[in-house]
Amino acid sequence: MTPLPQEIIRKKRDGGVLDDASINEFIAGIADGSVADEQLGAFAMAVFLNGMNRDECIALTLAMRDSGRVMQWADQDLPGPVLDKHSTGGVGDAVSLILGPWVAACGGFVPMISGRGLGHTGGTLDKLASIPGYDPFPDPERLSRVVRQIGVAIIGQTDDLAPADRRFYAVRDVTATVECMPLIVASILSKKLAAGLEALVMDVKTGSGSVMGAESRCVELAETICSVAAGAGTPTSALVTDMNQVLGRNAGNALEVAEAIEILRGERRAGRLLEVTRALAAEMLLAGGLFAERNEALSALDESLGSGRAAERFQSMVSALGGPNELLGQYREILPEAPVVVEVAPAEAGFIVEMDVYRLGMTVVELGGGRTRSDQKIDLAVGLENVAGIGERVDEHRPIARIHARSHEDAARAATRLTAAIRLSDTPADPPPPIHRAVNSSRPRPARDTF
Repeated sequence: MTPLPQEIIRKKRDGGVLDDASINEFIAGIADGSVADEQLGAFAMAVFLNGMNRDECIALTLAMRDSGRVMQWADQDLPGPVLDKHSTGGVGDAVSLILGPWVAACGGFVPMISGRGLGHTGGTLDKLASIPGYDPFPDPERLSRVVRQIGVAIIGQTDDLAPADRRFYAVRDVTATVECMPLIVASILSKKLAAGLEALVMDVKTGSGSVMGAESRCVELAETICSVAAGAGTPTSALVTDMNQVLGRNAGNALEVAEAIEILRGERRAGRLLEVTRALAAEMLLAGGLFAERNEALSALDESLGSGRAAERFQSMVSALGGPNELLGQYREILPEAPVVVEVAPAEAGFIVEMDVYRLGMTVVELGGGRTRSDQKIDLAVGLENVAGIGERVDEHRPIARIHARSHEDAARAATRLTAAIRLSDTPADPPPPIHRAVNSSRPRPARDTF
């Protein structure tokens, strides 16, 4: 006999373990509307207070994945593995724009589902919106054709992918249950696994600009995701990466697209953004079985970037999804530009020793480059360019950053916030390592079976 929603809630409220059938029934009720919002909120709070064991979390992930369409690639006869990456969100994080084409140029197939910006963090979907004509919501036939022919399509989540997660998240957002490890894991993985992946790589940010906060919590999330994803049939590894300073040099939608293009074109041969993207790309190639050794994967990546093949994949993807055919060569003329550009120098020269990346991200939001409401339209042109990093000396010759704004008043307010977000010293400090640690799905966290 099928348990009622309140019986499922009661069992989890009292610390019980839910079987797969109960979880499947409850998630089906979320998708078809038979579970009321107050029941969903009560269930979320019961899980928040009592956690879930690994088997419950796997069942929850799969049920949420199967609440809508799951992409199928077997009939496409692709000559390589279907791979993707997910990030917990950062500032100046244009990794996806570089990573997808780069991995495709090395033999992977990347149907990458991206999201909008959240709070102080930027979203790949918003970055793509700065490319005129780019369609991030192609119909299934067009998506399959682009992935098959080009190897990569960076798109947004459609209504038929993991629909239970959208309703679940909306209720969690207003019931103080967002910060719940099993629900975070199921939310992330249900959307990613709906893409029909053969392997997944996680980029879990830690530091002042991260969503997860303390590194111990970031490591816990990375290990939990790897363990649950492996149990759900998708080998997953993770890198815990640094967000104690802006990842790239630019923060802001069109500005980050420009930086990604400059890396793909070979104009930027070093930097944290390139280093982190290269490491994540190697993880994807190894996870997909395209290479057996890391050095082989890195060599293939370096060759495909240096030869221009990765850049060609990016341009082909943009063109195939409705964007301009000449973006790679004429991006400076095509991408939107802000009318006011102001350099911000420090009051006194010094070395940057600390950066509040959350505040930097909010500076971009307050310029109009992010949202303070979910229905808000954003300014794709504004942001920060050439942001100095920890360990760099800033003075009247090397500004902290260049602000792109809609007005001089906006730029002045942003300059005040920007200077307040950094701490200077007379002596330099070593920047934190871009990659803190790696977590592999073959070594799930042994100390806990309840999340």
